[in-house]
Amino acid sequence: MSDSTAAGLPFLKGHGTQNDFVIIPDPDGRLDLGRAEVALLCDRRAGIGGDGMLRVVRASADPAAADLADRAEWFMDYRNADGSIAEMCGNGVRVFAHYLVRSGLAKPGELAIATRAGIRQVTVAEDGPDGTPGLITVDMGRALLPGPDGIEVAVGSHRWPARNVNMGNPHAVAFVDSLADAGDLFTAPLTTPAGAYPEGVNVEFVVDRGPRHVAMRVHERGSGETRSCGTGACAVAVATARRDGLDPAVTGEAVAYTVDLPGGRLVIEEFPDGRVTMTGPAVIVASGVLDPAWLGVTLG
Repeated sequence: MSDSTAAGLPFLKGHGTQNDFVIIPDPDGRLDLGRAEVALLCDRRAGIGGDGMLRVVRASADPAAADLADRAEWFMDYRNADGSIAEMCGNGVRVFAHYLVRSGLAKPGELAIATRAGIRQVTVAEDGPDGTPGLITVDMGRALLPGPDGIEVAVGSHRWPARNVNMGNPHAVAFVDSLADAGDLFTAPLTTPAGAYPEGVNVEFVVDRGPRHVAMRVHERGSGETRSCGTGACAVAVATARRDGLDPAVTGEAVAYTVDLPGGRLVIEEFPDGRVTMTGPAVIVASGVLDPAWLGVTLG
């Protein structure tokens, strides 16, 4: 371990519509963060606290992203709050991009970020005259609507049909009469048929608020209920467009939905070529140093 790491491991805390993350700068890929260390970082009583962790590392320095290094300098190594690896986090990408610009590692405008779900193109708007961080738009790629048919979600005695949507990670979207019907969402809702989601699934519960305007709650696999989920909001918009008969590939016209989450509001747009974009805020709220002896980290 280097002297600088022994003296303290830098970290930041940020959120996107109150989906919050511990940010660990590791540009050269020297940190060895296992599942237990990440879970400790994300523990809201014993650690910093967050819905997940964002490790900021050059794509060329991490084997998980080395094949993307010719297209993106930075890799978002995202982990769930329990330390498990996740393919993608939409709110996390916005916070990650905001950190890169804030720290001088990137400039406002367009940039590419490597994730386990592939490259995500991001546009960071200039800050407002009053210093308010500019909104961030992420090209979330194309939604997939894979089988099987007949997906159902259950909470207690309630049961609903659900739409299977993949945004680089799996989602089951259920339209409900009341968001309260989803219960406390501390534990994962039951999804059937068994084996439909062998790696687990994010489950979204959705109600209508108005024309092209919905509200949602979400249980994120590995994290429980979170205040916001960017990929979940995208999945919800895609599922709602199909329900409403507004599939852009069929109509030839883009469609946008406003999605209200407990932590804020996102705008999701889907285009005829299948691309889905997400626009929303990102905020860095704190920075500091961790005691590496407490965390038990080592340099690779």
